[in-house]
Amino acid sequence: MPAMLSDLEKRVIASIQGDLPVIQRPYQQIAEKLGIPEDRLLDILRDLCARGVIRRFGATLRHQKTGFAANAMGAWQVPEARIGEVGEIMAASPSVSHCYRRDPNARWPYNLYTMIHAGDRETCQAIAADLSRRTGISDYILLFSRRELKKTSMQYFADP
Repeated sequence: MPAMLSDLEKRVIASIQGDLPVIQRPYQQIAEKLGIPEDRLLDILRDLCARGVIRRFGATLRHQKTGFAANAMGAWQVPEARIGEVGEIMAASPSVSHCYRRDPNARWPYNLYTMIHAGDRETCQAIAADLSRRTGISDYILLFSRRELKKTSMQYFADP
């Protein structure tokens, strides 16, 4: 059953959808803009997390500015019985930022995806080869990013 959200909860969600201010007390600033005390904002966020409305908070690193110039989406064909095991190994790699299981189809047999970041294409290839060796999964393809067309957070509610 979908969660029922109050108007205030929707405003709170809208206020955290974008970038948080890079200051010592970002939630205090957000609370002030919403016209509520900081502790009330934090209580609402905790409740939304406990109810599963908010699944996680994440930070987006502008990887190009930190020396990660190459990105490769690894598409892996993994036996279904090993998806959990292989996914955990790949997700634990510090070079992998995303690891997802997807349904394969007749024309595209891959069912596990990893986003690998490195300084260059050769290092991405070496990381994938190491993941392949460590998991025993040799049927994979690397799809290198050519250009970033969009990278924004999802907006569920209009900003207050």
